[in-house]
Amino acid sequence: MSPASLRADEPVINVSSGISYQLIGRWDVDKLNQILTKDTPAFAGITETYTPATNPVRLYRVTYPSVIPERDSRPTVATGLIAVPEITQTALPLVSYQHGTVYGRQEVPSYPDQSPETQLMIAQFAGQGYLLIGADYFGMGSSTEPEGYMVKASHQQATTDMLTASREVIADMKLSDIGLYLAGWSQGGFVTMAMLEKLERDGVPVKATATASAPLDVFAALNGFLNFPRKNDAVWVNSLFILSSFSFENYYGIPGLARSLFTDETYELARKAYVREPVDPAAIPTDLKKLIRPEYFDAQYFAASAYGRLIAETQSYRWVIKTPVRNYYGDTDEAITVGVAKMAQNYQSAMGAGNPMAEAVSTGNTSHRGTFARAVPQWKIWFDGK
Repeated sequence: MSPASLRADEPVINVSSGISYQLIGRWDVDKLNQILTKDTPAFAGITETYTPATNPVRLYRVTYPSVIPERDSRPTVATGLIAVPEITQTALPLVSYQHGTVYGRQEVPSYPDQSPETQLMIAQFAGQGYLLIGADYFGMGSSTEPEGYMVKASHQQATTDMLTASREVIADMKLSDIGLYLAGWSQGGFVTMAMLEKLERDGVPVKATATASAPLDVFAALNGFLNFPRKNDAVWVNSLFILSSFSFENYYGIPGLARSLFTDETYELARKAYVREPVDPAAIPTDLKKLIRPEYFDAQYFAASAYGRLIAETQSYRWVIKTPVRNYYGDTDEAITVGVAKMAQNYQSAMGAGNPMAEAVSTGNTSHRGTFARAVPQWKIWFDGK
């Protein structure tokens, strides 16, 4: 059974107030191992060795209530994925995976056929006895909200409420978890660290947290693209400005924020890209100086602008971290510099932590996708030992 072949009458199971789940597919061992040996190398452009899947996996879409912190805690409904291994054990380790930036609203965990990164996590973790969950975030999946890209408190809310809902669903399945692990790539690396910050604040135990290519400090990352461009900067970094500015305008309630960032010639193209209206991607400049108003290339102006001030608050490393953390990074990542990737480790050390809980780990000369593909099996080995 695959999501595409699922019968329309597959029952929706209600667990508690507003929380429900529905079977969307079952992946057998052969499919899971094809993901590990063929599909992931094609996606990532790098061949890695993964431990093979040993059990089939059932996939469920979870629907759950949440609130939007930036909008006076207005109620909303969000979606996510639970992947359940078909094994006899009923008490299993639990991984919460936070996905990276995607351009299709359904290229997210609860639509796994459309999400190669989720497929790798299902095959490597759920295919080997882990419960795996993943929030789609607000505005993604089946959510009717505008996208909330890099809106920190909303990301924290969506992921922690997904965890709460998932544990209720798991209990309804007569299962339980024996420890929580967090993992995420790219945007999901930022979200993972933000989620950890909130869970630690709320006293929710986490055994270990791992990221790959995490933009831990978005202000530092975007300043780099504006003021210190590298020869290998990704051509798609324009999307980071587009998605964040419109998301901030919507969630923080600042009319005209995005219009203040983009040139008159590119604003409408950027808006269409954000709302996923038809637009020729080739028409959107990859040269930031053709996309963004010239004043934003003045570092002082950028820092003082409404957009820059919000970006400066968008970080996920400036607290005393109590959970073991490994931030994996690629030395030749076209989106995340080594300096940004190491910020959690360096910040903990700067406070005097002789043995900081956050450790930066290189995956060698890997690209953005290659860093993820190489980090995942290392996450698995590390989690297995916890």
